[in-house]
Amino acid sequence: MPNRTARKLRKGQTDAERRLWFVLRDRRLLGYKIRRQRPIGPYVVDFACIEHRVVIEVDGSWHANNVADELRTRWLQHRGWQVLRFWNNDVSHNRDGVLEAILDALKPSPTQPAGLGPPSPAERERESFVELS
Repeated sequence: MPNRTARKLRKGQTDAERRLWFVLRDRRLLGYKIRRQRPIGPYVVDFACIEHRVVIEVDGSWHANNVADELRTRWLQHRGWQVLRFWNNDVSHNRDGVLEAILDALKPSPTQPAGLGPPSPAERERESFVELS
């Protein structure tokens, strides 16, 4: 089910998601591997860097004060994911600022080693992480 949903979302990207994907795809952002419409557990996130456990969400105004989004963010954070949320307007009018924030999140912190690597098989099973090619 998450695979079907992810495929559908990839085909129906918003304009802001398309603009951001153009910069993130094919390791264009300083070599970071970013995937789009990625299933993680029961959710499909807009973009994810698996190696650094960073999720990037691009939201329209309908997401403002959305309880479901808050629950989803907490679920992901509880499992070690850092969640970045940007408004469609930010992606369209402040792309450089958005990219800078993404790069800051992808840089390893002083207390965290670089390149955490993908989740272990046990983590993957626990999260019901679905691998897509």
